Amino acid sequence: MECDKCGRDAVMHAGYSGAHLCEEHFCASVEKRVRRRIRRDSLVPRDASPDDPERWVVGLSGGKDSVVLTHILDETFGRDPRIEILALTIHEGIEGYRDESVDACVELAADLDLRHELVSYEDEFGVRMDDVVEDDPEGMAACAYCGVFRRDLLESYAAEFDADIMLTGHNLDDEAQTALMNILEGDVEQMAKHFDASLGPFDERHDSEQFVPRAKPLRDVPEKEVALYAHLKELPAHITECPHSSEAFRGEIQDLLLSLEEAHPGTRHSIISGYEELASMAAERYRGASTPDLAECERCGSQTTRDVCRKCRLLESLEAA
Repeated sequence: MECDKCGRDAVMHAGYSGAHLCEEHFCASVEKRVRRRIRRDSLVPRDASPDDPERWVVGLSGGKDSVVLTHILDETFGRDPRIEILALTIHEGIEGYRDESVDACVELAADLDLRHELVSYEDEFGVRMDDVVEDDPEGMAACAYCGVFRRDLLESYAAEFDADIMLTGHNLDDEAQTALMNILEGDVEQMAKHFDASLGPFDERHDSEQFVPRAKPLRDVPEKEVALYAHLKELPAHITECPHSSEAFRGEIQDLLLSLEEAHPGTRHSIISGYEELASMAAERYRGASTPDLAECERCGSQTTRDVCRKCRLLESLEAA
């Protein structure tokens, strides 16, 4: 196959667009889509100034998605005095898995000369995911515990670092899977929350300085293209599955979407396009509805609608196990 743009050997064929691209034009295409998403989501304010730069905290796990995102952000804004990029890595305490990912994060941050912060479940909560999985007092999947703990640390440290935006490496496949899961589960409220992450949650939580808006600049790029970009750019990504990963439903949705995409190229893009329109209407409904009063968690002081937040309730269960 030849590149549609220059006639050189193609490294990628995009079934959803019909494009054949060589290495140079493929990498440029990925970067263009990320930068276009940044513009569409207005991540750089018009009044951004070197005198008061925007601080962007990137969730850097060491996997292909976060590594590619961090690399492209640095390529785009590394010399822009209006933007300050900080990489935040979370160590969950998974032997034989996270240590290698952290090594990839350290290497990338050093290569890009980025400020890099590392926090861990063990230091922050006194738990390791390996032990959580073994005890499992709530009878939940490992991802349920891990998701609560990770979100708490991302939010709390983004706030501590005075971030204007927190960026994560969710790709097109991730977003399409979540969209289809919410639709199949009939979870309209979750659809509203998921809508347009750059605008923040639909509710009033962002009235509190505790919560930092999120953005997903990779959301238009399919997972395989992210992996190919990481490979072609020789980025230090640690590509392997978490040994505790147990999201069975998401796995089924992933297999379904892959088969649909193969038979009907463009399925993921179509799902996201329709989903965002539906989710925007759901968001308008919930923005207008009354929201529960927020208070400080009795244990940690984070914002919650209950006396004790979800994270602290899980930690209490683990302490009692």
